[in-house]
Amino acid sequence: MLKQYFLQAWVQLKQHPIISLVSVVGTALAIFLIMLVVMLQQVKVEPFAPESYRDRYLHVKWMSIGNKEWGSDDTSNGPMAERTGRECFKSLTTPEAVTLYAVFPEANPVALPGQPSFKAEVRQTDDDYWRVFNFAFLDGKPFDRATFEAGRPVAVISESVARRLFGTTEAAGKEFLISYVPYRICGVVKDVSTIADCAYGDVWIPYSSTDLAKDVWSDHMGMFSCTILARSRDDFDAIREECNRRRDEFNKVIGEQGWELHYRNRPYDQEKNALAFAANWEPDVAAARRSRLIIFLILLIVPAINLSSMTQSRLRQRVSEIGVRRAFGCTRMQLLMQLLCENLIITLVAGLLGMALSVLFAFTANEMLFTQAYSYTNSAPMVDASILIHLSTFLWALFFCFVLNLLSAALPALRASRMNIVNALGGRIH
Repeated sequence: MLKQYFLQAWVQLKQHPIISLVSVVGTALAIFLIMLVVMLQQVKVEPFAPESYRDRYLHVKWMSIGNKEWGSDDTSNGPMAERTGRECFKSLTTPEAVTLYAVFPEANPVALPGQPSFKAEVRQTDDDYWRVFNFAFLDGKPFDRATFEAGRPVAVISESVARRLFGTTEAAGKEFLISYVPYRICGVVKDVSTIADCAYGDVWIPYSSTDLAKDVWSDHMGMFSCTILARSRDDFDAIREECNRRRDEFNKVIGEQGWELHYRNRPYDQEKNALAFAANWEPDVAAARRSRLIIFLILLIVPAINLSSMTQSRLRQRVSEIGVRRAFGCTRMQLLMQLLCENLIITLVAGLLGMALSVLFAFTANEMLFTQAYSYTNSAPMVDASILIHLSTFLWALFFCFVLNLLSAALPALRASRMNIVNALGGRIH
């Protein structure tokens, strides 16, 4: 039966080439636009290396601090100080791992002694950073806890930096300069896309090897962000409860000087953190989802109205065929399902074309599509198949093809299945 549906769909496409072409192109464009919206969201929340555990991440990128002398509504907002991160988050026992790292990488000159320098994005981290994010090491290994606690000047570099410095990725053990300070390379990793907001960098060094921990303001705010790796999403509530207990304990200590930390319901999961561009504003995830739903509906309903009239035109040419089938015992439900399945096959073919176009466009126009608002780097976003294409991408495309098929073909197919047999045999619609 499925083979018959494919043959019938192919015959219909050949019998009405103009209508078929317009239907396929219209469906492909609709899926193309929808999948672009889906991909723009997926790059923010779907796992890809080195942020491979996004479904288990909780983030505290920013926070707020108030003082009794300022008034109840006045706060200072931004990243936390290293001491605040240690007391409130590094001491957590429920998660698998917790990392503190510089909220932004900084462009610093890197070079070999006696050679011209070039700018590279340097990110300062702790040793647990390499447990939370799974970088692909091409040479060497990450720095360990002993190295971090000793504050040794070591660095992990990207393959692009390694090739530019040494012409090869086999650079572990070699030395280079960061802001004219010598660092020894302990590992080389694959390049990281700027879309991986927390893991992105060209060079990673222990923050214990610099004075970053001394860069503080409002006493308890500084330049650090925190990412928590849960053992399971089921632990999110327990982790948040423990975070709140640690905050309350810390607030008792700093409250003696009038200070009070405000999390605004942090830590956030990956989806919510992707929306949180300001420390003193809590994003509305439900509102963001409603906005995407409205966009999907518009992109589905508008082409569905046009495609529905074309489907009706094709069915007008099959009135006699429908009458013969009904006369030989075909039920209305069987006829309805046949027409829907035939149209679904055409929709799926057009949907695959639309999805292919969306992936191709995303690759070629990645800088326009994926450059982040309020970005701290001048590097262009880098995308590959592991970032753009996931199982969920195909499932979303299949779902939207199915919905578009129902919207465009259900009413014409229902009307065709209810035709009077005598009128249909005579070629009359009514």
